[in-house]
Amino acid sequence: MSTRRHYKTIVGHLRDDPETATELVGRLDDEVLVHLGAAVADEVRRRAVAGGDPDAAIADGFDTGFGRDGLAVLPWVSEPFIVCPGGLVGRNRASHRCRFISVNDTWVWDSVELIDEVKRSSPGTDDGFRAVALIPIVEGTSLDVVSGRMRSGQHRVDQVVSYQVRKGELIEVSQRTVAAAGML
Repeated sequence: MSTRRHYKTIVGHLRDDPETATELVGRLDDEVLVHLGAAVADEVRRRAVAGGDPDAAIADGFDTGFGRDGLAVLPWVSEPFIVCPGGLVGRNRASHRCRFISVNDTWVWDSVELIDEVKRSSPGTDDGFRAVALIPIVEGTSLDVVSGRMRSGQHRVDQVVSYQVRKGELIEVSQRTVAAAGML
C-alpha cells in the first residue's frame, strides 16, 4: 500500500522564497543531498526532452551554428536546450581546423547530459563534418569550447573558451590561448 505524500507546504515555501532551497539543502546530509542533486538533474533532462522540440533545435543549429569559415560558432541557449555545434574542416585528414565542446570535462558526444546529436558531412569540397548536439540547461554545468588544428599530422589546441550555466544562462568564465608548448 503506497502512502500519498503531501508536498504543498514545501513547494509553497520554495515558490514564495527561492532562498528557502538554499536553507533546505544546507540541512540535508550528504547522502540525501547527492540523491536530491541527481533527481533535480534527471527532472530537468526529462522536461527538456518532453517540452522541447529537439528536431527544430538541431535544424536551427545547422542553419545558424557555423560561420563562413565552416567552423562551429559558440554554444547558445535555446530553451529548454543548450545547442552545441562542433566539427572539423580541412583539405585532407592530416590538415584541418576543428572546434568541439566538452561538458563537465567529457566530450559532448560521450556526455551523460547528451539528449541528441546529429552529424553531417561538411558542404562543399573540403573534407570534414558538422555536428549539432543538445544538452539540457542544468545549473552549474561547465562547457569548454576547444578550438584546434592539425598540421602535418600533429594536433594542437589553439584556444579554449569556458562557460558555466548560471540561472539558466551560459556565462563565459574564462578564455585562454594555448601556446605551442602547452599542446594537449
